Parts: sequence; structure tokens; C-alpha cells
Amino acid sequence: MKNSTIRWPSPCKLNLFLHFVGQRANGYHNLQSVFQLLDYGDSLDISVNESGIIEFDCDIRELAGNDNLVVAAARALQQYARDTLKRDHLGAKIYLHKILPFGGGVGGGSSNCATTLVALNHQWQLGLSTSQLAEMGLSLGADVPIFVRGHTAFVEGIGEIIEPVNMADAWYLVVQPPCHVSTRKIFSNPLLTRNSKAITIRDLNALGLPFKGFNTMQDIVCGDYPEVRKALDWLTQFSPNARMTGSGSCLFLPFDNEQEVRKIATRCEWPHFVARGVNHSPLHRQLAKEN
Repeated sequence: MKNSTIRWPSPCKLNLFLHFVGQRANGYHNLQSVFQLLDYGDSLDISVNESGIIEFDCDIRELAGNDNLVVAAARALQQYARDTLKRDHLGAKIYLHKILPFGGGVGGGSSNCATTLVALNHQWQLGLSTSQLAEMGLSLGADVPIFVRGHTAFVEGIGEIIEPVNMADAWYLVVQPPCHVSTRKIFSNPLLTRNSKAITIRDLNALGLPFKGFNTMQDIVCGDYPEVRKALDWLTQFSPNARMTGSGSCLFLPFDNEQEVRKIATRCEWPHFVARGVNHSPLHRQLAKEN
């Protein structure tokens, strides 16, 4: 077990569409979506040791401490090692470099969790398969498995049914209006559509992805949060394909080339970033280098 520090990427995602096709007895919603991975995100510096202690820090002080998905993921792997491999002294130092927006709907926390699972499984030499890590990740958060598996995908259920798909090359301008969207408030709205017609993966070409479909929550969020509506209206002047991602405040607009998206980005008054869509996660590219 090498104790050198490795920097691991923690990429974000966009929901190219997000439909709710039913609700379970426990309150969880069955969804359908395409999760498009991006070549942009946070990163984690991880070194391992045999102290039995998980040390975590972050360059954003509000996130420092142990009440987060990164530490939860590390402790879940520690527990597996103790119970199954009889290894009681696995420890790690983890430092999170945070650039993704909070509560933006781009999956930052879930990606951080997934990167921790994949990285520590490698550095601690636990030998868990990707499927085993994804199952462990699902217990920590519904979006974690998509980042563990590391491929842009058609996603169903509560996020656990994942079918890899290859999307055409695209660049994205991702804009974050200055507000925090309450997911609980949106899900409690009686106007939220929870019975959209289900599609199959064969229907994806007919949808004309990545530019068609819709986000079930978008109209409700725009009604409740004028800042989101204003930013969406600004994006829509360039193309009708602008939409909200996930259940956060972030909006995105796809472009065919980098030059065009960066030109429009210079005119954006809100916090934003530019990223390229990728089919294979930067996390798994890094893992291949380390193996």
C-alpha cells in the first residue's frame, strides 16, 4: 500500500432531461434521465496510511469537518475492510479542492463521494468491483452510482438502473443564478408532474438528444425563483435548448464548438463555467493510469 498522494478528478454532470415517471410508497420518485458527464469538476488529493483515521479538509471552510459524503464513503470502505478483509488499521488523508457550485444540480457532492470510493478502493487495494462500489454508493446517495461507473448514461429508477450511452460531442455553458433551490419545496409542490410517459433507451434517438426532452421541475423552479427565470430567459435568447439540470439552480446551454460557447460566456453576468461533454469519466481515465 503506497502512501504517496494522488490527485483524483471528481467531475460533474448535467441532466440533459429529467422526467419523473412515478412515485414509490417510500416517497422516492422514479426518474428517467440522461446523465451527461463533463470534463470539469472538483479534485481530491488522497494519501493512505495505517493509522485507522480518516482526516478530511477542504479549501472551503464551510465544508471542512467530518459531516460530508467524502468521509461517509471512506468510513463505509473502512467498515468493509474490517468486516470482510479483517484489516483494522486503514487510514487516509483527503483534501478536497472545491470549484463546483453548491446545490447547483451538477452532482458535486455525489461525485466527491464516488471519487472517494473508487480512489480508496484502489489505494487501499480492497479489490471491490465497480458494481460493488456502485451498490455501496447507492446507500450513500442516489446519484453516486453514475459517477462510480464513470460513463454518460441513460438512468432510471431512483438512479440505480444505469445503461451507458454515447452522446455526440458538445460544449456547455453552465450558469448558476445566485440562489439556493430547496429540493424539498419543489418536491412538495402539488403541481410537480410525477407521471410523465416512460420512454425506453430505444426512444433516445427519437428524442433528438441532447437537445430535446425537458426538466420536470424547471417551470416550478422558475416560478418560485425569479433569478433562475431571468438567467434562463437570457440563455434562451441564444437558443431554445437552454434548460435546468437536476434539482438545483444551475442552467445549461449546449454548443457545437468551444469557440462559440466561450464567446457567449464573456457576456454572462452570473457565475458560470464552460465544459466539454465526455462519454468516459476523467476519474476512470486517472484510474487506468494508476493501474
